[in-house]
Parts: sequence; C-alpha cells; structure tokens
Amino acid sequence: MKVLLYTKNSTSRLRYICHFIFTDLLNTDFTIISDAEVFKNTDGVKINYSNATICEKEVQVLPVGLLFEQYITAQKIECVDINNQKVFFKTSATDFPFDIFAASFYLLSRYEEYLPHQKDMYGRYAHENSLAFKEGFLNIPLINIWAKDFATAIQKRFQSFNFQLSTFNFQPTYDIDIAYSYQHKGLIRNVGGFLKTPSLERIKVLVGLNKDPFDSYDWLNTLHEKYQLSPLYFFLLAAKNSLYDKNISPATNGMQQLVGNIANKYTIGIHPSWQSGDEAALLKKEKQLLENMSEKTVTISRQHYIRFNLPEGYRRLSEVDITDDYSMGYGSINGFRASVASAFNWYDLEKEETTDLRIHPFCFMEANSYYEQKLTPLAAFEELMHYYNICKQSSGSLITIWHNHMLGLGKLYKGWSDTYEKFLQTISNP
Repeated sequence: MKVLLYTKNSTSRLRYICHFIFTDLLNTDFTIISDAEVFKNTDGVKINYSNATICEKEVQVLPVGLLFEQYITAQKIECVDINNQKVFFKTSATDFPFDIFAASFYLLSRYEEYLPHQKDMYGRYAHENSLAFKEGFLNIPLINIWAKDFATAIQKRFQSFNFQLSTFNFQPTYDIDIAYSYQHKGLIRNVGGFLKTPSLERIKVLVGLNKDPFDSYDWLNTLHEKYQLSPLYFFLLAAKNSLYDKNISPATNGMQQLVGNIANKYTIGIHPSWQSGDEAALLKKEKQLLENMSEKTVTISRQHYIRFNLPEGYRRLSEVDITDDYSMGYGSINGFRASVASAFNWYDLEKEETTDLRIHPFCFMEANSYYEQKLTPLAAFEELMHYYNICKQSSGSLITIWHNHMLGLGKLYKGWSDTYEKFLQTISNP
C-alpha cells in the first residue's frame, strides 16, 4: 500500500530524502501532499510530517526545520542513544523519537562538507571533521539501520504496510594506480630506479625470468571465475607523471593491452588523475583516452587518492557524462562517509536540486588499513569481516577497494593477497 506523507511545505530536500528512504531503501511507493483534509480522509499508511496532530491513526514525525530551509548554515546537533542506536535531531514525538528525514538528509547530502572546515594534507575533507567520526558511528551504515527501524515503527501502527529491503550485494573494485612495478616503464625510469635502489628482482623481471610483482591480474581472474564475481576496474591514465600520478604511460603497448584485456571481461572506469583536480580539462581527455584504448563507453569513475571536494568535484564528473561515481569514502580511514551502504543520487546542496549522478559508497580500502590504520593482514581481515557482516545485516552493498600492487608478489605487501582470498572463501561459505 502506498505511503501518504503530509507536510505543509513539500521542498526539494524533503522530496529527495523521502525518495531515498521509501523508494531506494524500502522499495515502497509514496506520495507527498499538503492538504490536511485529504490526508485525514484517505485510507492507507499515513505519515504526518508536521507539528500538529491531524488524525488518530498516523505516524507522526516532528520536523526540526532543516528540510524547509533554503540555505546552508551550521546546525545544532546533539547525538543521543535511543534503543542502543545513535540518533540526532531528537524530538518529543512518541511515534518516532527523532526527525529521521532531516538527520538522514544531513548525512546523505554531506551537509557538513559544505560548511567551513579544515582540510587534510591532500586538500580533502578530513574525516576527523565528520559527525560520524566524532560520535563513533563511522563504522556503521546508520541510515540503513534507521530506515529499517522506521519501517518497523510504521508497521506497528499499520499492519498493512509492506516494505521490501534490498538484497545484500558485494561489489569488488580495483584501482590500477601503477599497473607494473618494472615492466613497461621504459629505459630511463628503470635505470633511474635501479640506480636509486639496486635490485636483482628488477633485472630478473626485465629479462623475463620473474613475473612482475605488481602483476596480479591472472590471479584475480581465477578468483573472479571461482567465486562468480563481476568486479570493476579503475585505471589511472595521466599523460605525464607527477608526485601523485606514477602510472605506466598509457602510450605503451603494455598498458594498452592490459586495458583492452580487462575491458573485454569486466566493467572499467576512469581513475581521474591528481593533476585533473588542478586542471579540469584533463578529466575529459583521460576519460576519452580510456574509451579509445578499451573501445568501450566509460560512465563510471573513482577519484585518485579519493581527492574531491563538494560540489565542484561531482559537477565536473557530470559535465563529462560520468553517470556513476565510486569515490564516496575516505582515503584516510575505513568507514561509511555518508553513513549509508546503498547507492544514492547526489543532491547538489548549493543548487538545491537532485542530480542524475549516482553515488556508490565504499567502506573498505586495503590501503587505508595498511598505510593509515597500520593494521596487519590478520587485523584487516577482521575489519573487513565487520563491514561484510554489518552491510549484510543492513541489506546494503559492500564495496571494497583493492590495488593490484598490494595483491601481487611484492615482499612489502606479503600476506595481503592471502587476506583477500581468505575473505572471498569465507563469504562464499557462510
């Protein structure tokens, strides 16, 4: 049965978050109306999003005002525990004790990222600024949990209310920052690298005696076939190297062959270079280059170093016809940046409009575990299993990021490929 939601003022913010909660998360239809008499006299599941009681049988959610505003300003937020769960924008409503619509919108729109804040060393929004980190709920998809609790509360009042939570989904993804450690780097880079750090391994790889330590592609193919996975690959294709762009040149035959081989089997996306963040025109060039190399239309992306700021970063993607982005997470810590484990449309808070850009949040990146959180492979396995379990319990999607070089044969990353294989084996035999 369709949900009827009453409000005095149907704003773009309210319509956006209602669509996400009811349509995307609960898979149920809804209608927003502003006529109290029609609301009162209509049969069905009724939610009253106003300060006045309208009828005896309704679920009332008291609004705190955020969704009726037309500006961006610091919000007064106080987190409390209700039923062993963090909430904010608490109200005196007896049906549902906090404004789930405003709280969810605040987190999902990344409202706090539009407010003045201190950036990290890479010029990104620092996770330490976030409410989720400060209040200790960064490691759970809070919005998914709230939505499930909300649906249960509605069902207590309206037994006829039917909702269907989404099916859990695991989506493996890979960032190809440096496709090979030694191969296809050219004479000058290899000689320079050898002089800086003499290595017998480099010589053996270059003369064909050993496999390149970053070449984990065949091994990954075997895992994908064994566990029936459909991964996404994101390629860094900066035309020239820089401090943060150290990829193999896209002009080499080896790189073109690699892209072609992977594109023939899997979905690929662009991994916009660090330089493209400073020179916007490079994004379109890199995307076009990947399309030429793969002979496929490219519509997905993930930012290199997770380097983007709102709203400019997402607007740039839309301008070059990227429809789906996988950058919503932190490059400094694992967790749920938008407090959700489900895909959602990006809301441009400055323009106050819902966009067509679909955001797919990730919660685990092995580089965060290794470089930032200083975890051992065993500890990272336990962390990864936590995210798997919480996403599954919340009917969300688990999106993970791995890098080919950390899954290869390099001594520096010993144990990480074993961790990944152990994880895939564990979740395939729950």
